[in-house]
Amino acid sequence: MLANFLIGLREGLEAGLVVGILVAYLNKLSRRDVLPRLWIGIGIAIGISLAVGAILTWGPYGLSFQAQEILGGALSILAVGLVTWMIFWMARHSRALKGELQSKLDAAIAGTGMGIVVVGFVSVGREGVETALFIWASVSSTGNAVLGTIGAVLGILVSIVIAYLIYRGLVRINLSRFFLWTGLFLIVVAAGVLSYGIGDLQEAGVLPGNGQAAYSLATVIPPSSWYGVVLAGLFNYTAEPTWARLIAWALYLAVVTPLFLRVASAKARPAAPSHSTQPGDIHA
Repeated sequence: MLANFLIGLREGLEAGLVVGILVAYLNKLSRRDVLPRLWIGIGIAIGISLAVGAILTWGPYGLSFQAQEILGGALSILAVGLVTWMIFWMARHSRALKGELQSKLDAAIAGTGMGIVVVGFVSVGREGVETALFIWASVSSTGNAVLGTIGAVLGILVSIVIAYLIYRGLVRINLSRFFLWTGLFLIVVAAGVLSYGIGDLQEAGVLPGNGQAAYSLATVIPPSSWYGVVLAGLFNYTAEPTWARLIAWALYLAVVTPLFLRVASAKARPAAPSHSTQPGDIHA
């Protein structure tokens, strides 16, 4: 539940900041007349994200066990790829995010009215679909859909409140530090989801090595213990992982973590006036 809460919080806050930047810029231009079009695009993006989540949740029920395992494994790996790309994209572009969004709005305002709808849809839709896919993969790997979904919804709701308070200038947070630590957390979660996806493919017979455990921690950290359940819920802990799952997990962490820290540290080197936020002037 906690893992999905933090996923929902981070992804929701990213989307909330994007919406805040767009709304603040239109207010600054005194173009509140086009705000309804922007909200239409955002609403469509939210609707499609919910539809993706529903399809992922109920769509595979009619499939055979092997087909479900193949689909689950493939989508889990896809979710890891999308989230990894998102983490690095935010690390590289967060400083220029405001300018990029404002440029898109300028072009949309100068063009047809549908351009504003497209900007709202694209700006929020990417985050929404990524969030739906990654939360589904995380929930599927833990096996507790109810608690996982509740955690994700609570995270999104909290992110909406925080984004609104930032937009109003009532809250100031160091967004660079927030995205750094949540990025590291998501990397660890993604490693567990990747390992779970590999396990699904092994159970389906797509990959070899199913049933050949690399080691056993069942006596040290029993899966049924409260701390075993917490670790499984947060990081997809498996007491007896196969060699393929272990290697995939270790390689992902060994490659992605230092690369992310390098990108994040490179972004943090240039001096910036402040990472805090002011009313109508949101920085990522």
